[in-house]
Amino acid sequence: MNNGFALSDEMVMLRDSVRKFIKKEIIPREQLLELDAPFFPTETLQEVQKLGRELGLWYVEVPEEYGGANLSVFAQAIVAEEASQHKMGAYNAAGGAFGYQLPNVIFKGTREQIEKYAVPTIEKGRAGFVGITEPSGGADPARAIQTRAVRDGNKWIINGSKIFISCLEFSDWGVVYARTSEGRNGITAFLVDVDAPGFSYNPIPVIRSWSPKELIFDNCEIPLENQLGEEGQGFKLAEHWLTTNRVSYAAGCIGIAVAALNLARDYAKQRVTFKTPLADKQAIQWMIADSEVELRAARWLTWEAAWKADRGESFKNEASIAKLYATETANRVVDKCVQIFGGMGVSKEFPFERWFRELRIKRIGEGPSEVHRMVIARNLLMEGR
Repeated sequence: MNNGFALSDEMVMLRDSVRKFIKKEIIPREQLLELDAPFFPTETLQEVQKLGRELGLWYVEVPEEYGGANLSVFAQAIVAEEASQHKMGAYNAAGGAFGYQLPNVIFKGTREQIEKYAVPTIEKGRAGFVGITEPSGGADPARAIQTRAVRDGNKWIINGSKIFISCLEFSDWGVVYARTSEGRNGITAFLVDVDAPGFSYNPIPVIRSWSPKELIFDNCEIPLENQLGEEGQGFKLAEHWLTTNRVSYAAGCIGIAVAALNLARDYAKQRVTFKTPLADKQAIQWMIADSEVELRAARWLTWEAAWKADRGESFKNEASIAKLYATETANRVVDKCVQIFGGMGVSKEFPFERWFRELRIKRIGEGPSEVHRMVIARNLLMEGR
């Protein structure tokens, strides 16, 4: 936990160890890949995951009893900021060295469900996808969900579709939210295997280096025991996962922007135009200064949300503030860094154009900026009532 205006010794050690790991183990391996490669090849992934286990940062959010590092939300934010500071870091932090995304709502399930789904995934270093967003809308999922699950004897039958779903490449299963009755409290969560009868998926090409997926449920059959949590309480599970995830999401965006600013700062000191370094130009100085100020503000907002989460306080509003400000700040900072680099800023030789594309998605994912502004405003307007 942070101590006043400084990180504790423990958090400094955590930050520095991840920073060193990224520079020593991830970036050199990443430089050997094709320019827009989204992932490490299997052999390299196994190498870095072995190192990640040895570092003690294997599945940072997972309880120790199931093989994870069980870090606090604050510590997860520290890791996320540092682990994202490389070319593929926006959507593949640390290149998968610390494991992949696991929908933590699985730990709200039964012991049998955890043993069947979570434990093998953690042991193998794989992921679990989360199916919420639908073609009918993603900003208000509790009301927009039209995918339906109907009980039929000893099984559930799911029909519908989901879009923009990540991590299918590394998943053997996922958590799917489907309507079992009307209204906001009519959503139920289900565990769905990727080889379940009636389940399929297709890539959706987007501006980042790899494609999210469209999920199709055509009379998809799953056993009754794959219902996760109580019937009709699925969205409460989803909210828990989404709120916590926004903290690390924000921290990861900050990390990308920090990496970009560091590169731009060094370049500005070396690049000479009109007989003096770029760093001597006031326009460049102000870009760098404004970027640093915004990043510090974004970091503190993110840390506040993490701090409140670890104290067991309500942090939904703080998570929205952090997600909103960090994603928009990261976009502005990287845009300035592209400008400082000029033509080289849009060259694939440097990571800026990739970060520029991928950060643009971050203002939509995990709730678009406009929805978070609505949530923040609503919370403020409700105060004192």
